[in-house]
Amino acid sequence: MSRRARISPAEAGLPDGGARRRTPGLRREEVAVLAGVGASWYQWLEQGRDISVSPQVLDSVARVLRLNNAERRHLYALAGMNPPVPEAEPDKQRDMCEGLRRLIDAWMPYPAHIMDSYYNCVLYNDAAASVLGMRPGITQNCIIDFFTDPMYRSRALSWERNARTVVAQFRAACLASPDDEGFQEVVAELKAASAEFAELWERRDIEEAGQIRKEMDHPVVGLLCFESSVMKLPARPDLAVVLHTPLNEADTAAKLEWLASPEGRRGAMYPVAG
Repeated sequence: MSRRARISPAEAGLPDGGARRRTPGLRREEVAVLAGVGASWYQWLEQGRDISVSPQVLDSVARVLRLNNAERRHLYALAGMNPPVPEAEPDKQRDMCEGLRRLIDAWMPYPAHIMDSYYNCVLYNDAAASVLGMRPGITQNCIIDFFTDPMYRSRALSWERNARTVVAQFRAACLASPDDEGFQEVVAELKAASAEFAELWERRDIEEAGQIRKEMDHPVVGLLCFESSVMKLPARPDLAVVLHTPLNEADTAAKLEWLASPEGRRGAMYPVAG
């Protein structure tokens, strides 16, 4: 009822008839007509009666009531159905990206980056460039570069231990959207480029994204030990923030602070080979 009250007949493309309404917004009968359902059925839906509903009808009602993604998912839950996969609100995408840029920049001097559902790197901070080797000229896809970027491979001491987990987590992401051609393209490219990936992919291991321990051999400061955490964003379910937290080993935090300093930046301009 509260969602009906937000929408005027004119906004819904209906004539208002010129008469003053006792209550604001659309009437139940008008919502039913616009959604293509019976007036009695729609009334029973609002009353929470035990009736049969389908995703198509709920989506039609959500469209007429102009529900946002969170409200649409809530409607499914109220109807006792599994909510649809979260989607990003188009009007929030620009603001969210600007806020996420501020987030990963504030994470300095520690590496942080943001990737989309296909593991394409959307944003990364200076520490991710200095430590993880993120840079122009590579694919900018985190799982493809994990297997094919020689700079990352030369630095990642924990590569063999983490490879199985990385592939298992990517398979879990693929299974959440089994018909998505974007995932299929990434898998096909990786199979062609890396026999190691192809072998791990055929194991069919599945893991949810979480935390991974990483050890990197930086050409200037040496050993760095991190805990890499992947965090999903409800407001932008198509994106994930990956934060690298220094562990209390190898003086990692102090080394990262030095790399981010003016002296460290000058020193990192001339790294040894690799």
